Amino acid sequence: MTHRGRHAQDAPHDQQLRAAAAHLGRRRFLTVTGAAATLAFATNLPGTGTAYAAEADPRKIVRNPFTLGVASGDPLPGSVVLWTRLAPSPYEPGNGMPDAPVAVRWEIAHDERFRRLAGRGVARAHPEFNHSVHVEATGLAPGRAYHYRFRAGDWTSPVGRTRTAPAPGARPAGMKLAAVSCQAYHDGYFTAYRHLAQEDVDVVFHLGDYLYEYPVNSAGGARKYTDRVLPGHFNRETVTLEDYRLRYALYKSDPDLRAAHAAHPFVVTWDDHEVENNYAGDISEDGLPPAEFLVRRAAAYRAYWENQPLRRPQRPHGPNLRLHRRIHYGRLAQFDILDTRQYRSDQAYGDGWHAPGPESDNPARTMTGAAQERWLIEGWRGSRALWNVLPQQVTFAQRRDSTGPGYQVSMDAWDGYPASRARVLAGARAAGADNLVVLTGDVHVHYAMDIKRDFREEKSAVAGVEFVTTSIASGKDGADRPANWGKLMAANPHMKFYNGRRGYVTVTLDREKARADYRTVPFVTRPGAPVTTAASFVTEAGAPGLKPA
Repeated sequence: MTHRGRHAQDAPHDQQLRAAAAHLGRRRFLTVTGAAATLAFATNLPGTGTAYAAEADPRKIVRNPFTLGVASGDPLPGSVVLWTRLAPSPYEPGNGMPDAPVAVRWEIAHDERFRRLAGRGVARAHPEFNHSVHVEATGLAPGRAYHYRFRAGDWTSPVGRTRTAPAPGARPAGMKLAAVSCQAYHDGYFTAYRHLAQEDVDVVFHLGDYLYEYPVNSAGGARKYTDRVLPGHFNRETVTLEDYRLRYALYKSDPDLRAAHAAHPFVVTWDDHEVENNYAGDISEDGLPPAEFLVRRAAAYRAYWENQPLRRPQRPHGPNLRLHRRIHYGRLAQFDILDTRQYRSDQAYGDGWHAPGPESDNPARTMTGAAQERWLIEGWRGSRALWNVLPQQVTFAQRRDSTGPGYQVSMDAWDGYPASRARVLAGARAAGADNLVVLTGDVHVHYAMDIKRDFREEKSAVAGVEFVTTSIASGKDGADRPANWGKLMAANPHMKFYNGRRGYVTVTLDREKARADYRTVPFVTRPGAPVTTAASFVTEAGAPGLKPA
């Protein structure tokens, strides 16, 4: 994994954040306490004043603090991140924890009974970080499975299982990953995660929309609970730091999501709903002044880091968080994880679906920002991997809504940023980054698509393939063939598969091919759905293009 320092745009954003926070009394962006925390966490350090000098005694925690489970992530050859968050009362502000640090012991072992320890230590769960714990366990062997757990006072967490990446020069015969996205709690149960927890995968890539900012009513929306009543503070849009923290508690209390996190390491990136629908950089969907929106973005980014298994370089600086990063699986695969929200130009033509035109075709427009685009292409120049995999958020291949000259495309997807897409594809070709595989979420459907070097030319060569995973729950039950299935399949000959059920994708990479299995569940508005494989496709190393498996 490669890291760099803060971006140059961080400083003006910090200034805007401070200016906006000075006027928070007029608007509900953060509580007064939250405003102070926003300014404090621009430095990313827990408070060092006398108020937090003394630690709380973990033996005085009288209820289970591990209600949100455990997680691991960002595997390296000798290291992995271990995560938990102490929350005896997860649906209450403050989680039922004292306003002081708490010592949390952690262990990682070769075996599930912890007879052969590979590492142990003590971490502090700080109130400034909402009593979350991020342990970067080191000294581990490459390409190995491990078990881990946490202890606070007399309480012991569930046991999680994780796996390190292969050694840098290793040539593994294969690996299997899963891609997931879009888990709107109010749209249904996370049944797909229960099935994913039982799959044998090396790593899970979460491609965004881990939570949604929309209100969740007392019955859990489409879940229609009859055995519980959710607190009223969930039935409003998330805006404040406290709102986002509580919403993560709601999501992470889901047993199926907890099972998936405990079973596999996750590599996460965000899309829009972790902050607000279809925001672009510092531009809000609702037209807020950028300085005010950045206060909300700072709160959302802070809560995101607190609740994900991310490393120290990913800690936010006010409203900025460096999320793009690189992970290697030996010489088999290089993963360049993108952030297509934080640095993008505003959507052309007011967003939505629109015919391409001068505004969307403007070569100055960017999906990634110039710095991230350079980082990506430079990384490809140095790639020694057989497969170059791009986990990111929004649909990369062209997606016309109809045949003929009057077609429209999504202004929020790469279709709304065609010059940016062309630069990325040209950069991959110039760098010799062969066997390009793009992993995508966002659209709540499964797609399997060839990526053309030039979508304007019908006979253009195939530059790579795109595996788009459907949602875990967003969109409710869905359908095998959505209403526009025929039109999209006819308008996009490079689209080989389209399915509108919920589920996830698994991708198996080996020395000869990449195989995608599109896993679906028939319903999510009630629990207990089975899982099936709706379709499978392969692309051969050295000969890009999808074929049915």
